[in-house]
Amino acid sequence: MNDATFATLSPSGHTDGFARASLPPPHAWPEFRFDLPELHYPQRLNCVAELLDGAVRRGWGGRTALIGARERLSYAELLARVDRIAHVLRHDLGLATGNRVLVRGANCPTMAACILGVIKAGCIAVPTMPLLRARELGAIADKARINAVLCAGGLVGEVEALGLAVPVLVFDAPVADCLEQRMARHDAPFAAADTAADDVCLISFTSGTTGVPKGTMHFQRDVLAICDCFPRHVLHAQADDVFIGTPPLAFTFGLGGLLLFPLRVGAAGVLIEKLTPEALLGAIAEHRATVCFTAPTFYRQMAAQAGRFRLDSLRASVSAGEALPVATREAWQAATGLVMIDGIGATELLHIFISSAGGDVRPGATGKPVPGYQACILDAQGRRVGPGVIGRLAVKGPTGCRYLADERQHDYVQDGWNLTGDAYEMDDDGYFYYRSRTDDMIISAGYNIAGAEVEEALLHHPAVAECAVVGRSDPERGQVVEAHVVLRSSHVGTEELAHELQEFVKGQIAPYKYPRAILFKEQLPRTETGKLQRFKLRTEAV
Repeated sequence: MNDATFATLSPSGHTDGFARASLPPPHAWPEFRFDLPELHYPQRLNCVAELLDGAVRRGWGGRTALIGARERLSYAELLARVDRIAHVLRHDLGLATGNRVLVRGANCPTMAACILGVIKAGCIAVPTMPLLRARELGAIADKARINAVLCAGGLVGEVEALGLAVPVLVFDAPVADCLEQRMARHDAPFAAADTAADDVCLISFTSGTTGVPKGTMHFQRDVLAICDCFPRHVLHAQADDVFIGTPPLAFTFGLGGLLLFPLRVGAAGVLIEKLTPEALLGAIAEHRATVCFTAPTFYRQMAAQAGRFRLDSLRASVSAGEALPVATREAWQAATGLVMIDGIGATELLHIFISSAGGDVRPGATGKPVPGYQACILDAQGRRVGPGVIGRLAVKGPTGCRYLADERQHDYVQDGWNLTGDAYEMDDDGYFYYRSRTDDMIISAGYNIAGAEVEEALLHHPAVAECAVVGRSDPERGQVVEAHVVLRSSHVGTEELAHELQEFVKGQIAPYKYPRAILFKEQLPRTETGKLQRFKLRTEAV
């Protein structure tokens, strides 16, 4: 394949041309690179056929594929379930290839089978977070022009409130004409739809950390590409691994880490809903999990309880979703002996593209570009800058941003680069260090202050459980540093403690960076995936 494949597309396998017609114009695409031999996929490709049918052909049919709270499925059993769902979609509901199917449910084997079944049928999966309400779901359904819905019984109320004029099939609930009843009528294998490698198979909506979510469109080849980069070259995933974690399957961090990555190598994924830090530790011990995916906040809370659980099976712990504080990395390593694998990914690029593991880890750094990806730092004019200069993180590789009918495409992609919205700095050895979101950089009295650095200092204080730092408008300084702090249960927010925290920060970093305002909070606003919503704090601060 050529590096720049966006100029022409293969003949589509979709009879419904909505997705192709909704892609950004070719000149607005990023440059796609396929520098690794394993990234050269055939022009006709159904990624689920490769992952599941291919697994059974390779003799993995009897291996455990998915472990749920109430069941475990072998690869052969998962394939049979996926095929039945594909039959229901195409034959019972009469869906056409290229139709969009909204999938709604918590992490469980049936939710996973629904996503895979939609894609194998040649339709486009639109997974959604369980906690979304009717208004939010309505915006997604309208933008993606949904043709059908597969929804867990406990979550169907918000879908029914939309009054959609499309079929809605319920699963995991004893109701008439449910998905399982329809599936029971089909027992023949389903021949995977003949789709192109560059046919859209997944529309993932961003988690809304910056406001209005955007629909990101991903090709069949993209699904395999994320499996053949980070987990292969950084995580070194193996067939005997057991993957576990908290991110929802509707979040691409979870879709990759808990479903796609294990399927690619013949491993197992544990899918359990509503995990608390304590419950996740217990599940790691119960299932002898080897690889964990969750956010820094969970690792910080788990570190304090880790000594109560048998975690010797765990060989790798992956943190992503938001910046990993050094204090959290150190606490987790002290509690478990494991060196955290940090990573940055984006819904727009589907999964992690900068990371490091093992002896390559450098504390404080996210890591280096994952094999298959390139990254650099750009200044405000789009010029590359050298080591030691904070600028805009720019990335390119086998995956990249294609928004669904959204003018923000021109902000995210410039000169072939994906601009993630993160401010980073690179050192002389090519390691990338997170400084802030580009819209989180605080400019106070002419000084550039990275909120993440102030947060890092605050987290070292024994009274602080969580914190978030934003800039507040100030007539004299332009902005001042404002810290929103959640205290540990044994502490009370007082003026004296606020002053103590200010002095503590001054003792760790340059004094001009200290938070001039400290607000004590019961909790911080987060998305369902655990990402901090700083834009809400900035709105409060105005």
